[in-house]
Amino acid sequence: MIGNQALATPPPISAPPTDTSTSETGQPAAAQPSKSPGFFEGLSRRSYFLGDIWGLRKELSKHGMTLDIVETSELLGNLTGGVQKGFEYDGLTQVDLQLDTQRALRHYGGTLNVSALQIHGNNLSALNLGTLQTASGIEADRSTRLWELWYQQKYLPEDRLDIKIGQQSLDQEFMVSQNAGVFVNTMFGWAMAPSADLPGGGPAYPLSALGVRARIRPAGSTTVLAGVFNGSPVSRYSGDPQLEDGNGLKFPLNGGTLAIAEVQTLYPALGGMVYDGSSGLLSHTYKLGAYYDTESFADEQDAARQHRGNYGLYGVVDQMIWLSEEDPDRSWSFFARAMSQPQSDRNLIDYSMNAGFVLHDPFPHIQRDDDTFGIGMGFAYVSSGAAALDRDSGLPERSSETFVEMTYQYQYTPWCQIQPDIQYVFNPGGGILNPNGSGERVHDETVVGMRMNILF
Repeated sequence: MIGNQALATPPPISAPPTDTSTSETGQPAAAQPSKSPGFFEGLSRRSYFLGDIWGLRKELSKHGMTLDIVETSELLGNLTGGVQKGFEYDGLTQVDLQLDTQRALRHYGGTLNVSALQIHGNNLSALNLGTLQTASGIEADRSTRLWELWYQQKYLPEDRLDIKIGQQSLDQEFMVSQNAGVFVNTMFGWAMAPSADLPGGGPAYPLSALGVRARIRPAGSTTVLAGVFNGSPVSRYSGDPQLEDGNGLKFPLNGGTLAIAEVQTLYPALGGMVYDGSSGLLSHTYKLGAYYDTESFADEQDAARQHRGNYGLYGVVDQMIWLSEEDPDRSWSFFARAMSQPQSDRNLIDYSMNAGFVLHDPFPHIQRDDDTFGIGMGFAYVSSGAAALDRDSGLPERSSETFVEMTYQYQYTPWCQIQPDIQYVFNPGGGILNPNGSGERVHDETVVGMRMNILF
């Protein structure tokens, strides 16, 4: 998930009010030379830092299009442990352009989406940490690349069916926890097990894959997601997959198939935070899913030996556990996600999980309705096949890695969030040796930093 941060909905664009007042000369005000409002006028209240971008958003809206530009910048560093200590800057600019076919072409229910990424800075996890569960959801190779390119069409009464076709990133819809989105660590987005085990890490940020996804709501509270995608986001599996397709324009269709399905139960049926006094129910979302990839997978102990196919199972829980009676913006929520890829002979990670608590509007007597506090953890278990390879190679056997994270998302303005963050990693890399040649395992790590999201 791209920085685990959803884009804001663009505000409606309206015509400026007409001024019918008169000037001191008695002439209508319209006859006087007009002054354009300064750039900084209303800066703290507008939804976008650049406002209407000097008329661009209004012009796009006339043709049924919306534009979102988000810059995520962060400075993260490890104070203790790791391969080496130090801080690194990394950043991501995401541009999304959507066309509504109803507004543009008078064709109901269609959406055309194109998104691009500009990734800059350095990768703290690769340079300093050596962790399995990387510290930031935006860490990636430097590049400017196409990310998603798809068309979605709604069908059936009440839009109960929609189909999406094109280049898609699965971490935008599948196995996602809504409450986990506030955190910085990568593994609160796309999970550890598929990141480590699927070809190229699977079709997830910053990669994607061609495919078809269908979503249907057969009943009020039940939704079914299912999709079929290319078995790998890249055509070759050796080396760095991000370098194999450095600009996102290769669209491979070779190899196998990745099939995934997910059943969701939502209360209320259309989402949102609510408490039903008659039933005692608080809002929740429960998900069960499975996927199967028909690609070939190398044996963990003997790379020359290949296995056909790989599958995974997962479950996700988002549950509100408390809602203030005095302030409906204040709530506590719990989330958890468990993943299993049980074929240890072909997987580095055969089990991973995340869990945590999120508090919205944390201070009852201060107007901080849009602030969020979160505390969560992640766990990844190294497979017996990978541990056996360590033993055969004369290395310490890897076991598991655990991290905890505490974060606070401060809504400085409608277009700017500031987010201090702290993470602590136990047994980095599952217990790998420090590559600096000390002969010791990488020591536990304290990672601190600051993230800023700006909606342009």
